[in-house]
Amino acid sequence: MEDSNPADSNPLDAYSQIVSGVAERLTPKVASLRVPRGGPGAGYGRGESLGSGVVFTGDGFLLTNAHVVGKSTGGTAEFSDGTSAPFRVVGADPLSDLAVLRANGPTPEPAKLGEADALKVGQLVVAVGNPLGLAGSVTAGVVSALGRSLPARGRVIEDVIQTDAALNPGNSGGALADARARVVGINTAVAGVGLGMAVPVNDTTRKIISALMRDGRVRRAYLGLAMTPGPVPATWRERLGRKTGLLVAQVVAGGPADRAGLRQGDLLLTVAGHPVAVSQDLQRLMFSDAIGRPLAITVMRNGALVDVIAQPSELVNA
Repeated sequence: MEDSNPADSNPLDAYSQIVSGVAERLTPKVASLRVPRGGPGAGYGRGESLGSGVVFTGDGFLLTNAHVVGKSTGGTAEFSDGTSAPFRVVGADPLSDLAVLRANGPTPEPAKLGEADALKVGQLVVAVGNPLGLAGSVTAGVVSALGRSLPARGRVIEDVIQTDAALNPGNSGGALADARARVVGINTAVAGVGLGMAVPVNDTTRKIISALMRDGRVRRAYLGLAMTPGPVPATWRERLGRKTGLLVAQVVAGGPADRAGLRQGDLLLTVAGHPVAVSQDLQRLMFSDAIGRPLAITVMRNGALVDVIAQPSELVNA
């Protein structure tokens, strides 16, 4: 008598089981978006752009890319079960390339948002979207790198996730998920063959999403600094317990940092008591609650620690 093999009842290996499980759970929650071109009031006769969006609340809010909706005020969301609903654009933030939509009609159960800051390089991720108009497409890969900067459309999107999961036009706004089908990123760009990028879902982007849902826009604080990571002098590393800070490459004349006395060559160590070593450390602090309020900054200048107080203004024309 031939021995039975339990694996015969499930032809999928462990990797395939994870990917298929994520696909089964997440595909119904990722919509194909059809957005009229030409801005507010444009009709579909002028053409439309395609993208993806992720349902993330039980009352019809979707998350997508700002570049997917552009200047349009609405469009149509189509789901894998054949249903569709018109949506309006609640708010968009080009600096993070995120936008929030609200569907006017029934939507599937929401996807669960995860935590991108817990990701590790090499971790399995699954991309769900609608590339090239092909609804419900699923690809898988790994996290190739974290904390990348992505030049895009005249701006720089900071702190993006790099993955080798295949992405194509139309994937933008779709979900990048972990093995438990939690959305850890919103796919935003194809950087090259085998290189995809996603905006992370973390504390910073949750603030952006909340602001878009509440106000339709994101208010940001502005210091007027251009910075790059820089080394802490070797003689200070043990005392400070760190090796890097943010080196001031440029101070905008007349800006809040200039008025506070910050100078080119200063090495920022802490802002509002928080250590800063990469640009996103500072960006996490530059939201509406910092506008117009005193901000304590500690820098290293000529081998000495210097404390300054800056008062950020509001960033305009973001």
